[in-house]
Amino acid sequence: MIEILFGDSEAGSMKASKSSNTIKIGEKNGSTSCSDEVICLAFMLDIGDIKKSIESQYRQDLILSMFTQNGWDNNQEVLKELKMAIKIYIKEFSRLLEFLKKGESIRIWYSDSPYSLCGLYYLCHILRNYSNDTFVVKLPEYVQTDINTIKKYCNWGEVSAEEFSQFLVYEKKITLSEIRMFGNQWVELVENNSPLRAVINGNLIGVPEDFYDFLIRRRLSSNPAKEARVIGDILGYYPLGIGDWWYASRIEHMIKAGSIRVVEDSERKYARTICMS
Repeated sequence: MIEILFGDSEAGSMKASKSSNTIKIGEKNGSTSCSDEVICLAFMLDIGDIKKSIESQYRQDLILSMFTQNGWDNNQEVLKELKMAIKIYIKEFSRLLEFLKKGESIRIWYSDSPYSLCGLYYLCHILRNYSNDTFVVKLPEYVQTDINTIKKYCNWGEVSAEEFSQFLVYEKKITLSEIRMFGNQWVELVENNSPLRAVINGNLIGVPEDFYDFLIRRRLSSNPAKEARVIGDILGYYPLGIGDWWYASRIEHMIKAGSIRVVEDSERKYARTICMS
């Protein structure tokens, strides 16, 4: 069975979990031929133009621009490594298609985070052309760890390698009708092709690029603050499954637009001090 995840950190945790044998694969369908396979499709499909192919130069450049928001990754050697890492996503997608052609079963680990739901819908759009057994594990909003403790989750990146096996109780086989439904929802998102996609009342919809800007304004005032602290506060108070790089890109946009002022600059953008103009 092929494990599919939509973020680098969660895919890394899954690989660590499988290498330590805490995730048991193939017990339900008797197949263990691909028990060591984990595929990461971290294409950030919640942002940008989705009419363009996920393999396009546009998508690669967009991912790179998000990776380099802080500014410390901008030397040529690091940029070269990042570009190679992005190419790996494309190879991973090609590898997945080969597995599908061979009839391998797949298991999709997804959450309600926009990037993850976009990944699920896109993948189901692809799966409409295949008849492979497909299983999904949706991350629950929270898990009660003991009588007095509840642990909340936003995305699979918050789950440690040791914890993954606990979530196999949520596994279900997805039907062809469900695959078609999710695939059709992806088609609708592509037709809308908003610059950003967000989850509102449980529904994944296209929204304007400035949709999350009010959160930046809420955590930033006329009093100077480190950009890293502002972004950290947003992530802590509003766990919406949005990466820090997106807020950083929007802060940069608001600086250029004049609504945010740089009080103390730094080559590393997260280290600079900013305030509302």
